[in-house]
Amino acid sequence: MKEHTRCRSALIEGISVSVGTPVPEVLARAERKMKRSGIPVGSLHFRLNKKSVDARKREDIRLVYTVLATATEGHPGFREDQLIRGGFKPHAETAHELTRGTEPLPGRPLVVGMGPAGLFCAYLLAREGMSPILIDRGDCVADRVRSVEGFYRDGRLDTESNIQFGAGGAGTFSDGKLLTRIGDARCRLVLETLRDMGAPEDITLQAKPHVGTDILRTVVQNMLDAIVSLGGQVIYRCRLDSFDRHPDGSFTARTTKGDIPCGIMVLAPGHSARDTYRMLLEKQLMLEPKPISVGVRIEHLRSDLDTMLYGSMAGHPDLGAAEYHLSDTKGERGVYTFCMCPGGEVVAAASEEETVVVNGMSERARDGVNSNAAIAVSIRTTDYEPMEGSLVLGAIAYQRRIERAAFAAGGSDYGVPVQTVGDFLAGDQAVTMPSRVKPSYRGGEHYRLAPVRATLPGYVCDSLRYGLRSFDRKVKGYAMPEAILSAAETRTSAPVRILRGSDFCAVGEPGIYPCGEGAGYAGGITSAAVDGVKVAEAILARYAAQ
Repeated sequence: MKEHTRCRSALIEGISVSVGTPVPEVLARAERKMKRSGIPVGSLHFRLNKKSVDARKREDIRLVYTVLATATEGHPGFREDQLIRGGFKPHAETAHELTRGTEPLPGRPLVVGMGPAGLFCAYLLAREGMSPILIDRGDCVADRVRSVEGFYRDGRLDTESNIQFGAGGAGTFSDGKLLTRIGDARCRLVLETLRDMGAPEDITLQAKPHVGTDILRTVVQNMLDAIVSLGGQVIYRCRLDSFDRHPDGSFTARTTKGDIPCGIMVLAPGHSARDTYRMLLEKQLMLEPKPISVGVRIEHLRSDLDTMLYGSMAGHPDLGAAEYHLSDTKGERGVYTFCMCPGGEVVAAASEEETVVVNGMSERARDGVNSNAAIAVSIRTTDYEPMEGSLVLGAIAYQRRIERAAFAAGGSDYGVPVQTVGDFLAGDQAVTMPSRVKPSYRGGEHYRLAPVRATLPGYVCDSLRYGLRSFDRKVKGYAMPEAILSAAETRTSAPVRILRGSDFCAVGEPGIYPCGEGAGYAGGITSAAVDGVKVAEAILARYAAQ
């Protein structure tokens, strides 16, 4: 008789229910669905596995669940062929398995950068007995918050510790969005680690998980404390300025806190470490320019946006603040929304003097007056002009020119240039003062009316207008005249990539491991963390613990 493959768990997908349906009823529906297929359910445990909102029809908004059914003691398990015939998916929880190498490590690993990539890389190395040294040019979470608050209050920018630099990286001052489309099994490890470090339990359930900046700060600090407790070392206000390679393969890192000997270096500097890119070019590492996106932040009243997307169901606790992702690739350039922050604020994200950069942030509750998102336009490498003979430096210069133009348009005092959507769509005028929708940047007190065209190239403005009109056809009211545009959003991703090989080492540079978003291999918290895990795996597969 043919032996059938069995498994202990199965996914029951597509349990669609009306808003407000209690969880026990969702689980009961999943149980009935499995029972109808002829699968015994007497010794099964059912729990929620994933939840999403289907708001395509405002008159009939649905919650869509995936339920995990697990065989308990006394149940023979599921026959996989029977599951598949019934429309269910066999499910296996895969353990994170590591290969351990034998090559001696000539010194402790040095991880440069405390964003998601650096944090997860250092955490995994510490957990496996490698005693990493983790450095960042910025401050610890608490001191970083004070630096940012001081900048908001009096406009004094700390170029070493700000929204871009410091413990947790740029993600510390964000919505803590964990949605990713990379489809890597390591995503589960990342979510579960964040949960274990203090993130809400539901990040492993929601289809669009988020932590919130207020909670994420605690998570980051807990992770840093764990690295130290596992034998790692954390050094703040420590910028990597150069390095020397020695004959035995080890390095000396030249930093603002003195020389640090190390066996290998993980470069996870974040997407704004422009001086680091220049230093790496001078050290003759191979870098290349890459496409980016630039644009503006759009702000609506949260209540207006909730009504646009949820209609009469707006405000229901099962739905929360409305989210969206919109895109159009039919115009001259792709235009899309990015990093949407429901019930959040536009934040001052500059890291260089005399520049203005905007980003978005929400707390866990997402209960702010406004909701905001980036509207970004695709920029090609052919849009860059070489600087000092280098297209890599030209890519950085492209961003910097826009940021300096925004600084000037905003009044040259770190105020933000704003324009209503009505004025922007009407042409280049900026005459209408904010009314129903007030700018949230730096508490709403530091803005100046200025046309978007004073900050962004004309072809970007043309694509933004095209995108706004396209998005308004998809979400009626999106391009309402009272909505506010704030410039400039330029840090959607790194403008360069540090080339690395299949061994995860920089090309021609054994022992140097480019990592994460700043190295050009990720985009967002989860994908950057996953890349940090990948790099740690490569290091562990090669070297023995000290």
